[in-house]
Amino acid sequence: MGHPPGAIGGRRGGEGRRPYGGARRFIRALPPLIIVGGVFFDVLTPPQYSAAPMFSAAPLIAAPFFSTLTTLLTGIAAVLASVGLHVYNDTATRIPSLTEFLTVLTVSALAMLINRVVLRSGERLASARVIAETAQKAVLPTPAERIGGLQCAARYEAAQADAFIGGDLFAVQDTPYGVRLVVGDVRGKGMDAVEAVAVVIGAFREAAEQERTLEGVAQRLERALAREGTRRHGLDAFEGFTTAVLAEIPRGDGGGTFDGFVRVVNRGHPPPLMLYADGRLDTMEPGEPALPLGMGELASWPDRAEARPYPPGATLLLYTDGLSEARNAEGVFYDPGERLAGRIFPGPEELLDALVDDVRLHTGGGSTDDMALLAVSRPATGQPERRRTMPVVPPGGSGSPRGGPGHRP
Repeated sequence: MGHPPGAIGGRRGGEGRRPYGGARRFIRALPPLIIVGGVFFDVLTPPQYSAAPMFSAAPLIAAPFFSTLTTLLTGIAAVLASVGLHVYNDTATRIPSLTEFLTVLTVSALAMLINRVVLRSGERLASARVIAETAQKAVLPTPAERIGGLQCAARYEAAQADAFIGGDLFAVQDTPYGVRLVVGDVRGKGMDAVEAVAVVIGAFREAAEQERTLEGVAQRLERALAREGTRRHGLDAFEGFTTAVLAEIPRGDGGGTFDGFVRVVNRGHPPPLMLYADGRLDTMEPGEPALPLGMGELASWPDRAEARPYPPGATLLLYTDGLSEARNAEGVFYDPGERLAGRIFPGPEELLDALVDDVRLHTGGGSTDDMALLAVSRPATGQPERRRTMPVVPPGGSGSPRGGPGHRP
């Protein structure tokens, strides 16, 4: 499939994506190196050759990367070096020397101004990042590791660097009718998509507690999006929709254990995957195709929840098309079913770690769409905390995959 073999199952989220340590250290060392190089250039060359351009460049390079004090000191060092060399060459009173001095001084002052603008913009960006993170936590709170006796893990991987939330969504709710889940993908981008995500999540949490059936939950989401569509204007009022898959894991008569199956309602969304404890994998294709939520005016038919086996030790994986439509350099789509078949993981957290890393390998680190992942495991009786795992990336290539046979995270 064009996957370069390598490490998988490592860091969460965007950690480990900044391979710029060497470049950053070089940039930090560049201003003093330029000043020192300018001094040697001026001393070792005839008087008609000037190092003023090098002295002017040093504070400009420092301005966007250093603090105000360091930029000021760099400018002072550049000015003193320029003046000192003219004194050393006994050319300090000549007009070209005064011109060079004023040039270096003026550029150093401009560097200070640039530094202040960059720092202020950085502060605003940091504030925007905090607001974005807060909005994500409010709209898409990370589910607890254990909900209703199930092990849960979720990821939101934004396609754009430093982006936090878009049109993908997930939620898990422990209800009187069992543990209910939703993963969806709202049409569109930007704040309209985020607003629609908030509508769907809010409607799901309310309906999951009140509706006796999963089909009833789906219909509540349909009505919520219909209300949202009438409130909007323009194209979204007619074409807004959300693909979604809803799942319900009912409990037994005693309430403390599960019945051993999961009900699924799929509204135009990529099918979930069931990973069994022995490495087998089942793609939960819907028996009948259905339109996404928000398109009820085009066609109407009753939702039908389909029951699938969910034995102890199995893991249910729900995802958005950012996973299945991730492409490599040759245009080959990522196939999660093929990549995960025959693999086992200690738990849902390790599964999502491996998936995120493997998709990153497949795409070469870039992606064109956001990706939401939700994994829910049903622990088996007496199941150990950690089990023997196998890599996602097939063996036979170079590298030493993490999570390989015998690896204990």
